[in-house]
Amino acid sequence: MNGPMEQFEIHRLIPIEIGGWDISFTNSSLFMCLVLATMSLLLIFSVRKGALIPSRAQSVAEEMYLFVTNMLYSTAGPESLKFFPFVFTLFAFVLCANLFGMVPYSFTVTSHIVVTVALALTVFSLVIIVGLWKHGLRFFSLFVPDAPPIMMVILVPIEIISFLSRPLSLSVRLFANMLAGHIMLKVFGGFVVGLAAAGGILSILSIAPLAAIVAVSALELLVAFLQAYIFAILTCIYLGDALNLHDTHH
Repeated sequence: MNGPMEQFEIHRLIPIEIGGWDISFTNSSLFMCLVLATMSLLLIFSVRKGALIPSRAQSVAEEMYLFVTNMLYSTAGPESLKFFPFVFTLFAFVLCANLFGMVPYSFTVTSHIVVTVALALTVFSLVIIVGLWKHGLRFFSLFVPDAPPIMMVILVPIEIISFLSRPLSLSVRLFANMLAGHIMLKVFGGFVVGLAAAGGILSILSIAPLAAIVAVSALELLVAFLQAYIFAILTCIYLGDALNLHDTHH
């Protein structure tokens, strides 16, 4: 049995080095491409006919569209709908990547902190660009809460630290949840194999960790959706802050 951490190892599939930089095509790169291709093909083929009475695939695509639209509108206002393509792509990518990781012998790209940090920094950069583009230097009033002046010495640094910690919390939440769930599945799988190989009464006891695997797998499917939802809705909230400043802040 492999160790529980070996499933997260990066392997070079096509070694590439340019100017001393290792930009090899890895198993992580492969599965990111597979995630993008799968989600793109599913969405394209599900809506290509545009039937008045939708098929099941078209219904799923339409529900995803409405889900993200309502999420954006309710958290950041009507002006935020211009960012629908970005939020929808982010939600679809994270959801599909999480679900891909549930397939045996696949690779969970969202279980790597470098991937989740890259996604979080993209969101963080967009929020700052949107805020400065719309409000100019007034964007920095986001760090000045409506409070007595004497409290500003304490509250302003707290607001700045809270804002700067957003990429960290956004990335670590997704990474930690996916990492922990897959480690649990691997550990329980090791118990099943070990007890079954021992024979006798111990092989009967392997039913317990097997049942735990089923339960954890069901929980992981729920977590896969919840983490994609949390990532997307926090993105909407941050965009709402940038667009509306104190109207949605706090």
